[in-house]
Amino acid sequence: MSAVLSVKGLAVELATRRATAYILNDISFDVGPGETVCLVGESGCGKSMTALAIMRLIPEPGRISAGSVSLRGTDLVQADVSQMRRIRGNKISMIFQEPMTALNPVYTVGDQICEPLRLHQGLGREEARQKALEILQSVGIPAPDRRIDNYPHEMSGGMRQRVMIAMALACDPDVLIADEPTTALDVTVQAQIFDLLREQQQRRGTAIIMITHDMGAVAEMSDRVVVMYGGRVVEEGMTAEILAAPRHPYTQGLIACLPELDPAPSDHRPDLPEIPGIVPSIWNRGAGCPFADRCAHVMAQCRKAFPPSFQMGPTQKVACWLYEDQS
Repeated sequence: MSAVLSVKGLAVELATRRATAYILNDISFDVGPGETVCLVGESGCGKSMTALAIMRLIPEPGRISAGSVSLRGTDLVQADVSQMRRIRGNKISMIFQEPMTALNPVYTVGDQICEPLRLHQGLGREEARQKALEILQSVGIPAPDRRIDNYPHEMSGGMRQRVMIAMALACDPDVLIADEPTTALDVTVQAQIFDLLREQQQRRGTAIIMITHDMGAVAEMSDRVVVMYGGRVVEEGMTAEILAAPRHPYTQGLIACLPELDPAPSDHRPDLPEIPGIVPSIWNRGAGCPFADRCAHVMAQCRKAFPPSFQMGPTQKVACWLYEDQS
């Protein structure tokens, strides 16, 4: 399967008077047509920064310092500002984490959906409005002819998230990035959003990059998983492989922390496991494995150098010195 989007050796740094912090280091993965790849990890691991780097939306003084992001042969890292304006929202779109802050409160949702249609597809005002109505209906907004003139504050959280999806899909992008698309939504609405994304993906053949810390969402939505920690990729592979046999100690910890239904009486239920410690500061990562201070299997070489990626299965790769002699 040829990749729609290919990220190779992506690095992002933040240069200040104090020092230079390396936020992302050597991030690489591909996304094929109609495929869903989940970027997984706890807060501070670099998932959202990876999405912003792909979209070329990194706020200053951050910058992409190395690597490439190829969208059907076009390197987005090398693209100029005008070229990115033509691509962003057209060929590649993003659903941001919090729709209430991502949507403009002083414009109706119809105006905000029509904007990319008029900008990228050259539609007139009435044509854009008609297509916006069709898109709102396709994402399950009831009474779209009335809702199209609503402002964001007049809609529920679930409906605002559907509007964000409608905006992102308006121009039939090749790649859709969904950054925690169900954050702060109740479980019923979460299931509806996942169903909606799957339905739209099947209909349009869109490649999806989903950012999440929810392993349940990973199991439900993804074809492949990229596990990130401390601005690096520590494990990747097909979802079934990763969930059945996680190799990296961090991935094992993430899966072990998942709550399970326990038929035992409540007073005999074991405590939910946790990964001790916190994600290291971007100013204090060093040259070794960023997970070393939290890892029960840490060795001397873990603190000296980040390991290469060892092949452990048909698609599974893990960056951990434990597997140096097993690959």
